[in-house]
Amino acid sequence: MGEVNAGGQTAPELSEDAHSALLEMCEEQFSQLEQLQNEIILSGPDFCDSLQEQSINRLTATEAELKQWQALEPKLLATNPEIVFHAGKEEMLKLCSELEMYVSCCEAKRDKLKETKEDEQRWLEEKKQVLKATNDHVKQLQQEKTTLSERNVLHDIKGKIQKMKAYQEQLMESLGEILEEHLPLPQNESFKSRKKNIAQEIKEDLISLNEILEMLMNKALNTPHDPYVTIDDTFWPPYIEMLLRFGIAVRHQENNLKIRLETFF
Repeated sequence: MGEVNAGGQTAPELSEDAHSALLEMCEEQFSQLEQLQNEIILSGPDFCDSLQEQSINRLTATEAELKQWQALEPKLLATNPEIVFHAGKEEMLKLCSELEMYVSCCEAKRDKLKETKEDEQRWLEEKKQVLKATNDHVKQLQQEKTTLSERNVLHDIKGKIQKMKAYQEQLMESLGEILEEHLPLPQNESFKSRKKNIAQEIKEDLISLNEILEMLMNKALNTPHDPYVTIDDTFWPPYIEMLLRFGIAVRHQENNLKIRLETFF
């Protein structure tokens, strides 16, 4: 029976001549090995006076051995072609077995990498779909925002205007109630002057302080380039004096019959 090699194949047996030649070669090599071993034992240790000389001797011996190995030409241990063929075949079968194992490992690694690549591609495709859906949703929201933004702005402005009008009306009503309560128009009856005992009649067409203030505010807002209001007989003089004294209104520099609302900003 032949020997089974690493690849599971059976190596053929050597012939008797080749087997005898191989045994002789092994005995020869073993004899040379014993001879070298005996020479090493008989040579004994190399005693030197200093460590430096020992190091130099070892270096010289190593260099000589290196030159000898470099000059030595390689040669076959056996000259029998059958032995050489058998040894070469054994090495080739061993190398083939190792290469088969290496190929098997590479294929397993390749399959693993292929599986990982497929997983990564699926993950990438899912992320692309999510990104596409997100972009579509963003575009849709932007379109809705563009469509609704103008309506929302207009609606907000209208709401603010209505709130401001309501607040203005509330302020004007409150102002009218305060002025009517604390600064009412004089009654249509005779009264005496503080300085002269003269009876004076109050006109019935006098306008209230609230109306005067409303006229001044409307004039300042509607025609800011000409905010002056002309005073006539319907303006009660004490109202005008009070507005001027407390800095609520100012007279025209050239015409005393014109007043305007003071600039408060």
